[in-house]
Amino acid sequence: MNPEKDFAPLTPNIVRALNDKLYEKRKVAALEIEKLVREFVAQNNTVQIKHVIQTLSQEFALSQHPHSRKGGLIGLAACSIALGKDSGLYLKELIEPVLTCFNDADSRLRYYACEALYNIVKVARGAVLPHFNVLFDGLSKLAADPDPNVKSGSELLDRLLKDIVTESNKFDLVGFIPLLRERIYSNNQYARQFIISWILVLESVPDINLLDYLPEILDGLFQILGDNGKEIRKMCEVVLGEFLKETKKNPSSVKFAEMANILVIHCQTTDDLIQLTAMCWLREFIQLAGRVMLPYSSGILTAVLPCLAYDDRKRNIKEVANVCNQSLMKLVTPEDDEPNEPRPAVQKQAGPNPEDCAEKQEGPASGGPDGSCDSSFSNGLSVFTPANAERAPVTLHLDGIVQVLNCHLSDTAIGMMTRIAVLKWLYHLYIKTPRKMSRHTDSLFPVLLQTLSDESDEVILKDLEVLAEIASSPAGQTDDPGPLDGPDLRVSHSELQAPTPSRAGLLNTPGTKSLECSPSTPTMNSYFYKFMINLLKRFSSERKLLEVRGAFIIRSLCLLLHAESIFHSMADILLREEDLTFASTMVHTLNTILLTSTELFQLRNQLKDLKTPESRNLFCCLYRSWCHNPVTTVSLCFLTQNYRHAYDLIQKFGDLEVTVDFLTEVDKLVQLIECPIFTYLRLQLLDVKSNPYLIKALYGLLMLLPQSSAFQLLSHRLQCVPNPELLQTEDGLKAAPKSQKADSPSIDYAELLQHFERVQKKHLEVRHQRSGRGDHLDRRVVL
Repeated sequence: MNPEKDFAPLTPNIVRALNDKLYEKRKVAALEIEKLVREFVAQNNTVQIKHVIQTLSQEFALSQHPHSRKGGLIGLAACSIALGKDSGLYLKELIEPVLTCFNDADSRLRYYACEALYNIVKVARGAVLPHFNVLFDGLSKLAADPDPNVKSGSELLDRLLKDIVTESNKFDLVGFIPLLRERIYSNNQYARQFIISWILVLESVPDINLLDYLPEILDGLFQILGDNGKEIRKMCEVVLGEFLKETKKNPSSVKFAEMANILVIHCQTTDDLIQLTAMCWLREFIQLAGRVMLPYSSGILTAVLPCLAYDDRKRNIKEVANVCNQSLMKLVTPEDDEPNEPRPAVQKQAGPNPEDCAEKQEGPASGGPDGSCDSSFSNGLSVFTPANAERAPVTLHLDGIVQVLNCHLSDTAIGMMTRIAVLKWLYHLYIKTPRKMSRHTDSLFPVLLQTLSDESDEVILKDLEVLAEIASSPAGQTDDPGPLDGPDLRVSHSELQAPTPSRAGLLNTPGTKSLECSPSTPTMNSYFYKFMINLLKRFSSERKLLEVRGAFIIRSLCLLLHAESIFHSMADILLREEDLTFASTMVHTLNTILLTSTELFQLRNQLKDLKTPESRNLFCCLYRSWCHNPVTTVSLCFLTQNYRHAYDLIQKFGDLEVTVDFLTEVDKLVQLIECPIFTYLRLQLLDVKSNPYLIKALYGLLMLLPQSSAFQLLSHRLQCVPNPELLQTEDGLKAAPKSQKADSPSIDYAELLQHFERVQKKHLEVRHQRSGRGDHLDRRVVL
């Protein structure tokens, strides 16, 4: 500093003392400055006051010499003390050089700057509030200062400033929020603690409504909640808890829509505390805001659904996520569906590619939700911005929701409970909004079929419920399911077509063509036929699925849908099946279900008497496909009491190739005859004269069997057949002899027998072809 320079009105002694390295001398100079300024105040000499402050600022506080800077700081503090209540007129000039010294490399100088500002603020009190942002900015930097003395000094200044803000009603919250939003993303532990402490103070002031600006800082608060320091996490929990309480008290003033996506993102974090807190907030938002949250459903589901598969280690998160899921589901009502108006047939939509969804899950956008399959959801925090969301009626858009559900169901790594929740959602949407959902059925259908191979019975059952709802919903009905291109329904077309009445043969029309086409299947939703076709295709390609779960799936479907329609349509499809081995296996499975399942009691009674045209129609349809398996055909005749035709069929068995599998099925049929299902058949053995062909048919089976346990069982049963003469009553002698149940005049049994022969001939040809190729094990036996 140039000693010859004129610093008037500061005397040379004051200037010399301010530049001294000793604190005591600088303090004496500060007292002289205070005395000098008081005189100027008394004289109302503002020009000299400004000159003194400017000199201390420019020549001392901002000097290159460290001792001069220290002298300038203490001099500025002395000016503020001397000015008293008038210091507010010069605060800008007093504060700015002091704040500049906050960045000084010398920790002692930073401490003196903190001390000087404390004195300035203490004198000015509420007058400093217009300069609050620059003070807050400076303090936030000092809060992270490595020097403990500086940090201690900043804490004193911080407490003083908080007292002033609490006392005043002139705090400019609007001007402060941008700075708070910026500083809240600091990664420094002490800076975070400083920010949280200020938010707590502002939240406690009655005249300051920080809730209005919560969307500006909520994301930063959740960032701080993930801090490594326990104390900071605890403080942040308290702040978030206070905000949540305020939200519950004043839901009408909460900007739910602006914060929904923030919560969705933090619900997907790996930090348990952040995830649980965000999920609790999301639960409250759904319950408080109601349908306002519907536009955010796809994002919410992306966050909530994976949590439903958590184990007991994250039970709390799982329970809250389950409440969120249930609450959100209740928001969807029938009013969200389209009006019931006539519209053209549903056009097929291209479904989402599961691989694309997988890519999004593997590499989510920075700052975006982790693993969301919603294409619009990876653009950051401002994904959902519906105009006037709280006021305007909320329209439910299913595209994003269905896409998320589809992706989760396609992901084999997703847990069982999540898959069940997805299927419950789909079922709920099909129940509440069938017309809107009908647009998405083509994209969902393949995934739902694939889910039938799931390991969980509960998942399969829920999947079947969805498929059954699709197949039976009036919204999925089309005017024309489309013509068939050929007799084979198992060819791999992009869209399978259902059998139509125009292609079906009549029951009593003679000729080869009519026998190759079964009767028409009852008219139902077009997806019902697609479902049946694809289900049989899956059984054909996954024999283990048929073996392990086939009966469970079909029996469940019989409870969910019309059992007669299921058997009718499957018989139709199997009639055109080219894989004869699969057709035989499938017919055997269906026959076992028909004869033994309690779910099919009514259908068995319907077939037992063949009294109605519908029952006779069903019998003929089943019969044509049952011909793929000779023994099941006989059992169908026993069930329908067509004993004469059963005897005729058994007579044809002599021309068949008798294999171990064939004899095994005869053995099983004998066991079935002894079951309660065929109680009526065994009782009919008492009426020998009325049922001669029943006895002949049973003797025919006996003659087919080798000397086995089944042979002994049937032989003992037939030995119990009484002598008809011993059972002859007096009334019976007078009456004309009864004949067995008359064949229905509408069924051409001769034609059915010819059809049986043709089908068995095809099976024989296929076996011989396989034998010629060497890929068939000859299982014939010599009796």
